[in-house]
Amino acid sequence: MTGFLQSIITIVLFLAILGILVVIHELGHFVTARLAGVRVLEFGLGFPPRAKVLRAKGETLYTLNWLPIGGFVKLEGEDGNDANDPRSFSAQSWLKKMVILAAGVAMNVVLSFVIFAGIAWLASPFMGIKFHEVVPDSPAAAAGLQPGDAIVAVDGERYQFITGPSVLEGLRARAGQTIVLSVDSPNGTRRDVTVTLNDQAAIDAGQGALGISQEQQPWEAYFDGTNTTNPLPEAIAVGADQTVRALGLILSGLGSLVASVAADPTAPPPVAGPVGIATQIGDVFWNAGPILTLYVAGILSANLALVNILPFPPLDGGRMLMITLKRMFGRRISLRAEQLTYVVGMVFLFAFIIWVTGYDIFRSLTGGTLGSP
Repeated sequence: MTGFLQSIITIVLFLAILGILVVIHELGHFVTARLAGVRVLEFGLGFPPRAKVLRAKGETLYTLNWLPIGGFVKLEGEDGNDANDPRSFSAQSWLKKMVILAAGVAMNVVLSFVIFAGIAWLASPFMGIKFHEVVPDSPAAAAGLQPGDAIVAVDGERYQFITGPSVLEGLRARAGQTIVLSVDSPNGTRRDVTVTLNDQAAIDAGQGALGISQEQQPWEAYFDGTNTTNPLPEAIAVGADQTVRALGLILSGLGSLVASVAADPTAPPPVAGPVGIATQIGDVFWNAGPILTLYVAGILSANLALVNILPFPPLDGGRMLMITLKRMFGRRISLRAEQLTYVVGMVFLFAFIIWVTGYDIFRSLTGGTLGSP
């Protein structure tokens, strides 16, 4: 397959994943608005301009739009008008507004959990480690391991990517022992290798069980395309754990972004934009397969949830903050001031997207990494 065709498939895959995540997010707003009695004027797939009305059912238009980047829900009175119409969003109680706005975030969190639990339950990939380099006079070198070799099992035990522990943890647990490694060679053959691992003192000194310092990161994750299943209760626990971990990593990333901008506003952002995310999805899809791509979609869903709950207009969290402030201060916040806040927030949001996208493109051309030009 040509690189051009791979790029086209990667773009389509990215847009499909993003579209599904956003549509599910908007579905949360749609369902809760309907349950609350709010009039839903439109449920759109993609963003305007409108291409076609797919269906007109009751009060709601279901539309297909030209920009394939998600979807939207249009509610009666969400712009702050029609406060006298009992079925408008602006006429609802504070609690109902909070539930409607938070429902999209909740749907994305639930989707992340379902994806992670589903993978653990039905198709949990086995993961090994592939070496980029082998240190001379190390246990790995003595056993004949070569750059490009991949460890897939330790004493016959395989390790799942999503449930843990990892191959490295399996090696550390056998410090000082003589073990048998199942190794995949670059030519596709699998062989068993006997190796005596470093003792615990050497591991504590940073040499690693095989004599390779982890600080050097001379290895990468390796997937041979095989997977396994797990009992449903265990899969549910894994799904919850992975969802919490994903949210924690995203929070940490947002913290790094704020710290980076505060320290040096001209420094490259330590986060990826649309181009960077699409590139990462493509790398995972072509190198690790569809199951791991689905896992990335679960992380993106958690990302979408957490970003949307930030108290920044016009995100859901920003709208929730504004509605809460209006409840506290009443008419002292005018409709004009509220709408201006959303416009300014939108400008900053688009400027941020353009900023990180520019660095995405520059990094893709120069081979840089996150946090570097």
